[in-house]
Amino acid sequence: MTPTRRFLGGLFVGSHALAEGVLTRRQLESGLYRRVLRNVYADPGLRHDHRLRARAAALLMPAEAALGGRSAAAWFGAPFSSSADPVLVVVPRTCRWRGPRGVQVHRTDVRPAEIWQDEDGVRVTTAVRTAWDVATLEPTAAAVALLDGMLRHGRQAADGLSVAALAAGFVRRSGQWGSRRANALLPLVDDRAMSPPESRVRVACHVAGLPHPVPQFRVYEDGVLLGQVDLAWPEAKLIVEYEGAYHFDGVQIDKDDARYDRLVQAGWQVVRLSSVDLRDLDAVVARIRTVLADAGVLT
Repeated sequence: MTPTRRFLGGLFVGSHALAEGVLTRRQLESGLYRRVLRNVYADPGLRHDHRLRARAAALLMPAEAALGGRSAAAWFGAPFSSSADPVLVVVPRTCRWRGPRGVQVHRTDVRPAEIWQDEDGVRVTTAVRTAWDVATLEPTAAAVALLDGMLRHGRQAADGLSVAALAAGFVRRSGQWGSRRANALLPLVDDRAMSPPESRVRVACHVAGLPHPVPQFRVYEDGVLLGQVDLAWPEAKLIVEYEGAYHFDGVQIDKDDARYDRLVQAGWQVVRLSSVDLRDLDAVVARIRTVLADAGVLT
């Protein structure tokens, strides 16, 4: 079993703290600590995100298990899973551990070489193995967003995931369960994407049969850079921009409006999207399709 951890300033196993006399049950149940998973508590000052829940699961999982898939992706630059998403733990097929509520156990073949430990001793699947589980277990849009994030991070980290390593890892697993689905995802993955919403829009366009946009396209006019945009169809002079919460700050709104004015004056059409628009991707795709058709890009 995982050794006792006494991180009262961080995460700890409640039953361990009680058994060792570090806390009383009254103190544990007083509300001073946040319950992250059953029997795992945290300092309430810690950010309650998916990685915190994953670290909590790591305190409970058996020695042969490891964080994997959507949860391990956070260790490789893709912290996109929410605190509401189940933590994914991979275990050998013979392991009977079920995990507490909030943990999804995936029984599979996993080699020792596919697991590593971070500086805190948390066992995590390697980048390539994590990518495989993401590709085979997650819905298409979520999988592409996670893989995009891992690859983008890999461009900057010496031990990060590269496009070549991703492709080679999938090739080595050809013929295994999920390989057809994983290989179908490869053409959709792009390390230039800067956010999950960009990835989701790109996937939606692909599924609808639209031409692939160029992520993070740099728009020039007479040799002058007008801006770098989220997605672009240069042949149609169409730009799609996703505006996260920070875009609605007063100063940022003014900057965005000025930038979009420059783009429009240069002959580009700009489709601005927010989180509300992403609730209906069919409508987003229809808007993009209309502009592409008007520009003669669609036949």
